[in-house]
Amino acid sequence: MPESPYPASLDLDPAWTADTVAVQAGRPARVPGAPMNPPLTLSTTYVHDARLEYGREGNAGWAALEAALGALDGGHAVTFASGLAAATAIAELVPPQGTVALSSVTYYGVRNVLERLAAQGRLRLRMAPADDPAAFLAAAEGADLVWVESIANPLMVVADVPAIAAGARERGAISVVDATFATPLRQCPLGLGADLVLHSATKFIGGHSDLLLGAVVCRDAAHADALATYRHDHGAVPGDLEAFLALRGLRTLAVRLDRAEASAVELARRLSSHPHVATVHYPGLPGDPQHERAARVLPRGSGPMLSFEVAGTGEQTEAVLARLRLVTHATSLGGVESLIERRARYAGDAAIVGPTLCRLSVGIENVEDLWADLDGALRAVLG
Repeated sequence: MPESPYPASLDLDPAWTADTVAVQAGRPARVPGAPMNPPLTLSTTYVHDARLEYGREGNAGWAALEAALGALDGGHAVTFASGLAAATAIAELVPPQGTVALSSVTYYGVRNVLERLAAQGRLRLRMAPADDPAAFLAAAEGADLVWVESIANPLMVVADVPAIAAGARERGAISVVDATFATPLRQCPLGLGADLVLHSATKFIGGHSDLLLGAVVCRDAAHADALATYRHDHGAVPGDLEAFLALRGLRTLAVRLDRAEASAVELARRLSSHPHVATVHYPGLPGDPQHERAARVLPRGSGPMLSFEVAGTGEQTEAVLARLRLVTHATSLGGVESLIERRARYAGDAAIVGPTLCRLSVGIENVEDLWADLDGALRAVLG
């Protein structure tokens, strides 16, 4: 990787909290006349004998974002054109005919990538529940790479990251934790023993539903170099504007996350006693099956994502979502606006969720307005 002009240690006090690091990391040096923010460099070509010669090699915008993410997660960050581009690059670390142990509840885009590679004979794929470390590590025997989500999409299953990471290391496997739902402000998997952390920065890090960008933060610089080489050779590079926007979004992540998480806790509590809701999945609820583990591996909070199952049919659930006026029926997550989606509308998720499961990404709107919208739509359709 080219040397970053924004080293992760620049002006960072080790006593600062992650909330403060998110605001300060990756900024230009404080010299008279310097900008507070790294400038956009909208050029693909550089004069010979410079540190960079062509846009696929890197730019100051990526370097600043990578410095900030690396400082937050405690490793070496490499950014990509999207979260899925980052995930695909990780898959390339698996040797030919190697084995990947994957959580049975995982974002369907990642499952698609790995299942396609398995169908091509490129690798072998084993799936097991990540919330059962013994069963998961049994599936990981002889694996080259193990892959879990800190909070799994869309059932909010919490992985026992310390146990799985330790077990992977004992077996000589690389451990990957997708921390998109948790963000670096709710969990730092490298500190729990993981080797790689995956973020879809499109989501909470960007925070405004206006960019595509992915990142991998690596414990080992050799892994970061391999991923950066893949990025260069396959053209999976982020745009400079996207990197600029993601870094700007990171600056406000703490306040957005705190607000949205507080609302998610309240909405989960109210939905859990709603007459037209069958089940709520949110690790932050004391009665949730994942709560005890979440309190241990996500001590700073369970984030703004939850899912719930409507007490009705799939068709009635679609009708409920169509009645919403504030919460938007749309895919993706992590923006300032609240989004909801019936996940069984996708074949990849229909295999692991019921027909009425709704994934709710809680935004920063007033919680009472959100509740009035959800409660009103449920009662209008289901009586």
